[in-house]
Amino acid sequence: MKRRDFINRGLLTAFAGTVASPVLFSGFKSPNRNEFHGKTKNIIFLVSDGMSIGTATMADLLLQRKEGRTSQWMDLYRQNKIKRALMDTASANALVTDSAAASSAWGGGVRVKNGRLNVGPGGVAYKPILQKFKDAGKAVGCVTTVPITHATPAGFCVNMKHRNMQDKIASKYLELRFDVMMGGGMEYFDGRKREDKKNIFGDFKNQGFNVINTKAQMDLVEPGNPTLGVFFDDGLPYTIDQKSDKDLTKKIPALAEMTNKALSLLQDNKEGFVLQVEGGKVDWAAHANDAAGLLYDQIAFDDAVRIAIQFAESRQDTLVIITTDHGNANPGLIKHDKVNKMFETLHNIKHTNEWVLNGISLNSKPSYVIERLNYAQDITISTDEAKNLLKHYDESIEKNGLYNAYKLPYRKLAEIQRAYTAVYWAGMNHSADFVELAMYGTGNEALPPFIKNTELHNYMLAATGIEEFVSLIN
Repeated sequence: MKRRDFINRGLLTAFAGTVASPVLFSGFKSPNRNEFHGKTKNIIFLVSDGMSIGTATMADLLLQRKEGRTSQWMDLYRQNKIKRALMDTASANALVTDSAAASSAWGGGVRVKNGRLNVGPGGVAYKPILQKFKDAGKAVGCVTTVPITHATPAGFCVNMKHRNMQDKIASKYLELRFDVMMGGGMEYFDGRKREDKKNIFGDFKNQGFNVINTKAQMDLVEPGNPTLGVFFDDGLPYTIDQKSDKDLTKKIPALAEMTNKALSLLQDNKEGFVLQVEGGKVDWAAHANDAAGLLYDQIAFDDAVRIAIQFAESRQDTLVIITTDHGNANPGLIKHDKVNKMFETLHNIKHTNEWVLNGISLNSKPSYVIERLNYAQDITISTDEAKNLLKHYDESIEKNGLYNAYKLPYRKLAEIQRAYTAVYWAGMNHSADFVELAMYGTGNEALPPFIKNTELHNYMLAATGIEEFVSLIN
């Protein structure tokens, strides 16, 4: 046999074996009720949006070195208190998903194209999981650090042909009457970014909702009526920027505070509840290669994980799911002879790169750039580095784009910073990595070591014993 024929036949055989592989193409068999040791009454589903494994690692290392403690998530691993798996995050049309398709995989149980929310070919609509749980009598809700109309919460809640239709998503929430919805996105409710220019907060109030816009108002809300909390335009401020501003800290709740309040509003429902919690600004910081924004928002997400675990520890009816929808930018701490000291620079951060860059203009001088960055992050760059950064400020900077509205030089600043922090980035967008999935509490026993994102949909339904809603499509 000729060598070329041998190689070609071998490749064909390997390909045929791959196509036939049930592991690669059909995933694990969706569990049934008999595979669970008990019945799950409540689910808390926590998503650190866009979290690469390097993000979780560096957040844990930062806490160890700065505060002498570990992250809650990694501590669950260290103490062997959790079941752990890898998850495949692809969408229907790409190996690399966006957040809409990723959340729809969980929400509708079917992979859809990037940009869509539980809408498949020909406009077929897959019923979102929070609607299924609501129909089963459970209280449901979402809290997030980005607009409550954004892709990840929306993927659990609605059918929409494109994720950018956030004003229509806001209106859909009024119709659905979910029990708790809290986050940012003020402009999609007050009319400024609505096609109809209508302020719909009044409609929510007229329909019996508690409508809240500050942390003080949130603290006063009592169970009974559905609650809509919208605290800021667009996404909420990055954690590190908010903590450096007394007014923002007083007005806007942290993710852990929203999570705690949501649990208090949902927990007395006799049929249980399902709550999605999203650290959405982790993803935005990764897109911006903003290490300060990334790590401190990951730590803020971990604070919400701690609240969820504390809630579940005192009960025998709650499943806590902790994961991400996809990786983003794949950051990492890279070897250097002074890597420990360099990484400790992040201990003294006051502000994010977003704060730094938004305070620089076309007419700024290098000395001002140096002073601003030193104040915000305890980094003293050179005059040449400051001049290099300023080259990116010109008349072309304008409002345009989802994550970099002013086309600011995020990547250039990150390239400069790596010589001071040892934090490197692979890019500025989502990755195809398999991601961490962890489960704690009642109902984690059926988790296999590898799972497709769509299979979490059926897993949650089976764990709660309402398999009549299980999707037949994978």
